[in-house]
Amino acid sequence: MAHDVTLIGFGEAGSTFARAGGWAARAMGWDVLAPRRAVMAELGVDAASDAATALRDAPLVLSLVTADAALPAAQDYAAMLRAGALWCDGNSVAPETKCAAARTIEAAGGRYVDVAVLAPVNPAGLAVPLLLAGKAAPEADAALRALGFTNLRVVGDAVGKASAIKMIRSVMVKGIEALTDEMMAAAHAAGVEEEVLASLDASEKAIPWATRAAYNLERMETHGLRRAAEMEESAKTLASLGVDPVMTRGTVLRQRAAARTSQTPFVSSAVDTPARRVSTALDTNGTGVE
Repeated sequence: MAHDVTLIGFGEAGSTFARAGGWAARAMGWDVLAPRRAVMAELGVDAASDAATALRDAPLVLSLVTADAALPAAQDYAAMLRAGALWCDGNSVAPETKCAAARTIEAAGGRYVDVAVLAPVNPAGLAVPLLLAGKAAPEADAALRALGFTNLRVVGDAVGKASAIKMIRSVMVKGIEALTDEMMAAAHAAGVEEEVLASLDASEKAIPWATRAAYNLERMETHGLRRAAEMEESAKTLASLGVDPVMTRGTVLRQRAAARTSQTPFVSSAVDTPARRVSTALDTNGTGVE
């Protein structure tokens, strides 16, 4: 029986997509873990007896394994693909890893597509935002839409571009999570959780990220040395509370580096720059942040 898609890896992403899309009659799957193959059967997805069987006639493959297995999966399974098969690599790995996987897949006659998943798959399901990159991205876009995906965007024909967007975006998304953990650990140790959170509510404003980024960078350029010194004291505070200031130490380094870059040679505060204009406007309107 012909299948529209083969799933390599059947963890949260694979099982969520199969369930949301009602792929029981359309999908075959392979996972090295037997319990996951049992889940395939429960959802009506044909569980292959081995990888070769799963891939032999597959026109479209979704690789949804763990990050450390993304490249090995491409290397191990490339020779099992039929000519022209689309290998959609939806794993969260660096652009260099995607490029290495692409070389392997394409050398074996397959067509590689870099896929970046930009949000949790559960509960979004097939509405999760996906970025696609690679020469075969338009064909993959059409094939994935036929499976029910609704939120796709082709960002270019260079493998690694979709992954670069996701990995760089994760610096902020995951960084905020890590900062939150560090902050709350210290607030709990000091017994000031409610006060800290209330102060953030009072100062936080809804600002578009393009504006916020320009403002933050200008503040670092202008006040980075002073802020670095302040953050060194914050690091001492956390350490005294038994909280390792991992993220805070990084902030010290970034603030100091930004100030040195902009102030060597010295840049007069009278010099007009786009970032400074944004900063001035925000301060004037009372929407700037400390």
